Amino acid sequence: MAKKVAKVQKIWATGRRKKAVARARICEGTGVIMINKKPLNEYFKSELLQNEVKTPLTLVEVADKYDIAITVDGGGLTGQAGACRHAIARALVLSNETFKATIKSAGLL
Repeated sequence: MAKKVAKVQKIWATGRRKKAVARARICEGTGVIMINKKPLNEYFKSELLQNEVKTPLTLVEVADKYDIAITVDGGGLTGQAGACRHAIARALVLSNETFKATIKSAGLL
C-alpha cells in the first residue's frame, strides 16, 4: 500500500538589478540558502553581500523557516546580490500576502 506524501509548496520569483537576473525558489524548510548550487557564504564571500541577500528574510522574521535555491546570472557580485534580494522579497510576498506592506515600505520591491 502506497503512503501519501504531503506535497511541499514551491514558489518561484524573479528579481533583477542592473544587468543581473536571479530566479529564486522558496519552500518551507530550515533556512538553507543556496546560490548557483553553492552555499550563500561560499558564493558571496563578503558578509555585507550575504546580509543584503538575507534582508527580506530578517525583515519579516522568517530567516529559519524557508529553504531557498537561487540561480543568478549577469552583472557583478553587487548586482547579483541585489537581484537575489529582490527575488527573495517577491517570493515571500507570493507566499504570504501579509508580508507585502513591510517589504514594500523597506523599498525591497
